[in-house]
Amino acid sequence: MIPELIGFSGMFMILFAFIMNQIRKWRDDYLIYDGFNAIGSFLLVAYAIMISSYPFLILNFAWFLVSIRDVFLDIKKSQKGKAHLGHKKK
Repeated sequence: MIPELIGFSGMFMILFAFIMNQIRKWRDDYLIYDGFNAIGSFLLVAYAIMISSYPFLILNFAWFLVSIRDVFLDIKKSQKGKAHLGHKKK
């Protein structure tokens, strides 16, 4: 039961970020978009380890690395005042 909960949580976060991007609510340079992808892929890495699915582990570990890199880039940009945190400027 716990592995499925972790897997579904990770899947939901990545799918939600994808949907928000597709409907143009979140852009791919928003911290919230990258954060959802990073957390979701981390949960899917944990799930892949639990079910011993190594191809799924490799895929989601790569997704996690790219997403966490983007989170750090977003934070760096926000410190310079150039990043979007996921809300629209007024």
